[in-house]
Amino acid sequence: MVSRSYSNLLELASGDSPSFGRMNRRIPRIMTVAGIMSDIDDDPSESVCSDPSSSSMQKDRIIIVANQLPIKAQRKSDGSKSWIFSWDDNSLLLQLKDGLGDDEIEVIYVGCLKEEVHLSEQDEVSQILLESFKCVPTFLPADLFTRYYHGFCKQQLWPLFHYMLPLSPDLGGRFNRSLWQAYVSVNKIFADRIMEVINPEDDFVWVHDYHLMVLPTFLRKRFNKVKLGFFLHSPFPSSEIYKTLPIREELLRALLNSDLIGFHTFDYARHFLSCCSRMLGLSYESKRGYMGIEYCGRTVSIKILPVGIHMGQLQSVLRRSDTEAKVKELIKQFCDQDRIMLLGVDDMDIFKGISLKLLAMEQLLVQHPEWQGKIVLVQIANPARGKGKDVKEVQAETHAAVKRINEIFGKPGYDPIVLIDEPLKFYEKVAYYVVAECCLVTAVRDGMNLIPYEYIISRQGNDQLNKLLGQEPSTPKKSMLVISEFIGCSPSLSGAIRVNPWNIDAVADAMDLALEMAEPEKQLRHEKHYRYVSTHDVGYWSRSFLQDLERTCLDHSSRRCFPSGFGLSFRVVALDPNFKKLSMERIVSAYKRTTTRAILLDYDGTLMPQASIDKSPSSKSIGIINSLCRDKKNMVYLVSARSRKTVAEWFSQCEKLGLAAEHGYFLRLMRDAEWETCVPVADTTWKQIAQPVMQLYTETTDGSTIEDKETALVWCYEDADPDFGSCQAKELLDHLESVLANEPVTVKSGQNIVEVKPQGVSKGLVAKRLLSIMQENEIAADFVLCIGDDRSDDDMFEVIATSMTAPTITQNAEVFACTVGQKPSKAKYYLDDTAEIVRLMQGLASVSEQTLTE
Repeated sequence: MVSRSYSNLLELASGDSPSFGRMNRRIPRIMTVAGIMSDIDDDPSESVCSDPSSSSMQKDRIIIVANQLPIKAQRKSDGSKSWIFSWDDNSLLLQLKDGLGDDEIEVIYVGCLKEEVHLSEQDEVSQILLESFKCVPTFLPADLFTRYYHGFCKQQLWPLFHYMLPLSPDLGGRFNRSLWQAYVSVNKIFADRIMEVINPEDDFVWVHDYHLMVLPTFLRKRFNKVKLGFFLHSPFPSSEIYKTLPIREELLRALLNSDLIGFHTFDYARHFLSCCSRMLGLSYESKRGYMGIEYCGRTVSIKILPVGIHMGQLQSVLRRSDTEAKVKELIKQFCDQDRIMLLGVDDMDIFKGISLKLLAMEQLLVQHPEWQGKIVLVQIANPARGKGKDVKEVQAETHAAVKRINEIFGKPGYDPIVLIDEPLKFYEKVAYYVVAECCLVTAVRDGMNLIPYEYIISRQGNDQLNKLLGQEPSTPKKSMLVISEFIGCSPSLSGAIRVNPWNIDAVADAMDLALEMAEPEKQLRHEKHYRYVSTHDVGYWSRSFLQDLERTCLDHSSRRCFPSGFGLSFRVVALDPNFKKLSMERIVSAYKRTTTRAILLDYDGTLMPQASIDKSPSSKSIGIINSLCRDKKNMVYLVSARSRKTVAEWFSQCEKLGLAAEHGYFLRLMRDAEWETCVPVADTTWKQIAQPVMQLYTETTDGSTIEDKETALVWCYEDADPDFGSCQAKELLDHLESVLANEPVTVKSGQNIVEVKPQGVSKGLVAKRLLSIMQENEIAADFVLCIGDDRSDDDMFEVIATSMTAPTITQNAEVFACTVGQKPSKAKYYLDDTAEIVRLMQGLASVSEQTLTE
């Protein structure tokens, strides 16, 4: 399918003919009817695997998608009802563009306008924004927007991501299915808008924040190989909080349809990875400094990098004359009155901790009366972004606290707290930064918070501001920060005084420490912060994210993609070109044609699901195996890691079945044959060293067990906490490798296990033994089927692959090495799960039964 690209859409909008291809293009679609759109089109056949031949020869392009466009819109004052549009210089989305470089990459924005545009004007506004700003506006009906943004985003996702559980209707919004449907509907509309402008072979898409968390699923469904990044600007809660969300798995799977997922801090990333582990059973790996999750054959990379500020813009504001005028005014108001300014700049919402800051100020004045009349806390309260009862309560509480504290400690001409709850222009805030001796950020939870960064750069100042402050150009600058340990910027500001905002006494002590600290110490802390903030600006952040996105998407062209799943469970299975799903028709056809067959089957995870509590084979499984064994054309072996006593007992009804136990150490050709060993009899005195070590970890890891086999020891943590169990397994692996370094054993980790076994023992020995038996009897197999599910089975696959040129297998033999699930493997084929394996074996058994009755 030919893709529609932005460049052609722009040509059409300007009246020019498209530069390539005769395609019916139009201005981006507009939703004109309020309501809920379908969750997702459930026909996977409509998914597009990109065709490289339709790529355009343009410079790199990135589509930045967010809830709001970086655009200011206002009506003209001449009564014409037409619009005036301009860039919003304070928008992070616009600032990150500067870090990408206009000459190297083209940026397109997709998002909503802050102002509502009437239906009759939407076509015209779309065309203006597209031509003049390369912006594609997404228009939402007012009712749908309210349910999506003020409903699901602000009343359900936002509180939960800030650790607020809806324990009662007054504490955060309880889950509402209709609001969730509105959220999904809006994400679908965003996807439709992106599809109007994307060239999926070349363009990168960068989605921002929790408003659009299911958007990756819609995009991945439409374009299987889309280059897609997502950055979460809010906190990601711990699994204990997140798992209370009824649509928890849908959101996780949607995010995993991205190629790269970004977080501000390691804590947020760690919580996300823990949720993926606990709820989806996915584990992550770290390779050469990069973290990634293997998901359906794709590697979803995890990026940890806090966003920065736009240095150029802030320094430009510092040079403005109106900034200097405001600084003069503040110097006169505070410094000339021998008052020291402490500054807080926060949104008026429940998580910014404004009331806690005010209580700490009150405590400081009580404990240190010498500061009364000398210090002033200026609290700038930005307008709240959301609506609701909680915002009104915060406003009321803040005003009441300010009034009470000022009444207690105020004097004529002096109020210890100055509350500014009206919108300020950015240059006015910068002026307050310049004059403030200390900046206080006491949010109880915040995704990043760039206020401390802006404060540090503002305190660095410039020559003109130095003169106003009475400083020489060579005078070292200073700044002091008291910041909450619960905000995203805290880890990167090691020179700040970090506090628990809930501990009022500790915050008051930190404020006093900031005021009393020696000047050289303040200067050193400022220098350290300035060096970090000035080098890790928004440009550095955006470049780093895009570079990682490019690196993650390098293998897109070499992977084959297959759509799988329906609705919000949709995902793309990415496979190596040589790794294919085993065709039932092909293997049954080959089975019928051949006369000398070798069949090797793993048990746990192959014939029996790993999640089953009762691991013994069912009567159905026994029947299938016996049907295969009765066919004289077959040699069937079951290869297991279990003890020979267990497998002998479980398969006692299978007279002609060959059994291999303990990864092939023990081998029995049929039920009445004697057990033999594939390697010399092992010395197991090493168990006296290994067992006490394993016992120690078993006692400290609830849910773990030890299985003592004849030749091996296995520590299993399948029923333990997944995070703790995995951590303990890594420690145990290192511990055992250390204490058993001089013993003739190998220590390996597997799926929820750590195993110690004799050196040289592997399932590959069974495959070699089976083929050698056939060679001794001068039999060459013309059909080989080998099925397993984990890394221990790769040894069998490898032996089968290397034996294809050996005389034990005919030249035109049908060879099928098959693993369970799509994952890195030495097998050439896969089937999705144990149910498909059983169906396959049942099909082959049916063929054998028919042959026997003929």
